[in-house]
Amino acid sequence: ELDFVGSATVKETPKHVAEEMRQTLKLSVEEHRKSPNWTTALRNLIDKAEDAGILVMVSGVVGSNNRRRLDVEEFRGFALADNLAPLIVINGTDSKSAQMFTLCHEMAHLWLGSSGVSDTDIGKIPELDVEQWCNEVAAEFLVPLEHIRQEFDSDNVLEDEMERLARMFKVSTLVILRRLFDAGFINSDTLWNVYQEELFSIRSVEQKGSGGGNYYRTLGARTGKRFVSAVLTSTLEGQTLFQDAFRMLGMRKSSTFYNAAREMGVLL
Repeated sequence: ELDFVGSATVKETPKHVAEEMRQTLKLSVEEHRKSPNWTTALRNLIDKAEDAGILVMVSGVVGSNNRRRLDVEEFRGFALADNLAPLIVINGTDSKSAQMFTLCHEMAHLWLGSSGVSDTDIGKIPELDVEQWCNEVAAEFLVPLEHIRQEFDSDNVLEDEMERLARMFKVSTLVILRRLFDAGFINSDTLWNVYQEELFSIRSVEQKGSGGGNYYRTLGARTGKRFVSAVLTSTLEGQTLFQDAFRMLGMRKSSTFYNAAREMGVLL
C-alpha cells in the first residue's frame, strides 16, 4: 500500500502538502526548472509520479478512436484514489503546460484520498473547497510563492515578465498570472483582464494542433508505462489472456504486442 494516498486533509496548508508531494516524487523545484522545455518537464513529472506508484494515463481520444476527441471543456483530468493502484487520467488534447497543472491538481486529490473529475481552470474560483485547495497545492508545487517573489521583476513589462517566468518554471502564463496575484504583485482587475487575453492567445495556438509520434511511445503515455508493463508481463507469464491484453492496450495484432514488449523492456 502507498502511504501518501489519503495522508492529507484540506486543513493542511497547500505549501506543506506540496512539499510532501515533492519529497514523495523526489523532484525538487530546481530540477523541474532545469528541464529544457515543457514537454520534457511534463514527461519527467509523469515518470516521477509513476516511480512513486501512481498510474498516469494521457489520452486525447476515446479508446483508440482518433475521431472521438476528448473535449477540455468537459474535463481536463480525473483521479481514482486507491492505496494500491492510484490512477490519474489526463486529457491529452490540452496543452503540455495545462496537463502539468492538471497532473499536480489530481495528485493533490490522491493525497486527500479523494476521487473525482476535475476542471482545473486556474483562472476560476472553484465552487468546491476541495477543488480550490487542490488548485492551490498544484500552484505551490509548480511555482512556490517564495520563489515567485524572489524572481519577479517589477520593472519588466507584465506580459514579457509572464513569458519569462513561464519558461523558467515550465508552466503556462495563466499559472504565472495567478501566482503574481497570489503574491500581491497585481490586483484582481489586472488578473481577470490579462487572463482573458492570455486565454484567447493560448487557445489560438492550441487549435493549430500537432502530428502524431512513435506508436510505442504514444502507447506508454496513453495507457501509462506501469500499466502497459504490468499487462505485458502478466500476459507473457500466462496470467492474462492475449485477447484481454489486446483489449486493454488497444491492440489487434500479436506482432504489435511483442514489439511493444520489446520496446518496454519486458521481452528481450
